[in-house]
Amino acid sequence: MGAVVAGMTPSLPWYVVDAADREIQPVSSYLRDLTLGDVSPLTCRSYGYDLLRWYRVLWALDVGWEQATEAEVAALVGWLRCARNPQRKRRPGSLPAGSVNPQTGKPTLRPGYAPATIAHNLSAVYGFYSFHQPFGRGPAVNPVPENRARRAALAHRSPIEARAQHRRGRLRPKVPLRQPRAMPDQQWDKLFAQMNCARDRALLSCYISSGARASELLGVQLGDVEWQKGQLWVISKGTRARQPVPLSPESLAHLACYLDEAGLPETDTPLWRTRRGDPRPLTYWAARRVIQRADERIGASWTLHDLRHTAATRLARDPKLTLVEVQSILRHAHITTTSLYTAVRLDDLVDKLAEHYARPVQPVTWPQQYAADDIEAVFGAGK
Repeated sequence: MGAVVAGMTPSLPWYVVDAADREIQPVSSYLRDLTLGDVSPLTCRSYGYDLLRWYRVLWALDVGWEQATEAEVAALVGWLRCARNPQRKRRPGSLPAGSVNPQTGKPTLRPGYAPATIAHNLSAVYGFYSFHQPFGRGPAVNPVPENRARRAALAHRSPIEARAQHRRGRLRPKVPLRQPRAMPDQQWDKLFAQMNCARDRALLSCYISSGARASELLGVQLGDVEWQKGQLWVISKGTRARQPVPLSPESLAHLACYLDEAGLPETDTPLWRTRRGDPRPLTYWAARRVIQRADERIGASWTLHDLRHTAATRLARDPKLTLVEVQSILRHAHITTTSLYTAVRLDDLVDKLAEHYARPVQPVTWPQQYAADDIEAVFGAGK
C-alpha cells in the first residue's frame, strides 16, 4: 500500500501517496522542510521510503499518525527485524544470503533489513514527529524513545577530545562499525583483466586512481578533464560543489584510448556512454552491472564503492602522503573518516607472522639486581 512518487517542483522532489494515490500532506510538509534545509533529492527520497514503512505499520494497526505511541514504534522495529527485504532477491546461482564469499571474504547481504536501515528508519520517524510538535500537530510525546545518554555524551564536546561512550537508545539496534573493503592487489588485477572493452578499462582505472564516488565520476563531461594537470572535476556528492580529483598517467592513457575508440561526446553530455544502440549516458545501474558480470566470472562480490575504498587504502598506506593530504584527496569532512583506512588487515601481516613463527621462543630473563629467592617467592619455582 502506498508509494514514493517523484515530485514536480524543486521544493518537493519526492512525496508519499497512500493506497488511493492521495498525497500524505504531513509527510510532504516534513520532506519539503528537509529540502529547504538543503538536503539532496536522494536524501528526501530515502526519508520518504522510511516514512512510507511507518505509515504502512500504522495502516495495518488502524492507528492514526497523531495517536501513535511507543507501542507502534516497537511494532515497526519488530516487523523490520523479521521481515524479508524485497531488495535482497538473489540471482540464480548466487551464494546463499548471509554467507561469506570465499574469494573476497565479504559477507553477502542477509535476507532481512540491516541494522543500519532500522536505525535510519527510527531517526526519520523521530525527525518527522519533532518537526510537527512545535505546530501542535501529532502526539504530545515523540513516539520514538529519546536517547538522553547520547545527547549528554555529545553535548559541548571538544573536537580534540575522545568520543564519550554512551548506551544505545531503547529499540535501537546494534549497528556494527563498518570496515574498509579494499581489494588486494591480486584481486584487483583479476577484476581488471575481466574488462574486455576500452570504456570499462578506462572507467575502472579512473575509479581506482581518483577515489571518486560512483555517481561523481559518471557525471564527468569532456570539459572537466584537465590532461596536462592530470585531474578531472567532479560534482561532489556531499557539498554539490565542483571539486578536482587526481588521475594517474595510466588512467589518462586508458581514457584517451576510450575516447579514440568511441569518439568525443557532444557538448554538455557525460563522458561515459553506452556501447549498444544510440549513445546514452551510462547510468549507475549499468556501471554496477559491469562489475557484477565480472564478479560472476571470477566468483567475487566486489562493488563500485569498493573501488573508492581500495583507492583510499592505497593512499593512506603511502608513507610519502600524510593523513591530512589523503583527507584532501578523498574530500572527507572529518579526518576521523580518513583514519579508518589506516587499519591493518591480517593479509598485510603474512610476512611478519611467518617471521614471528620461525623465531625461536625466547627464555624468560630477569634483571641481575633481583635476587633469585625473591623472584621464586613472587612468581613461583621455575619462573
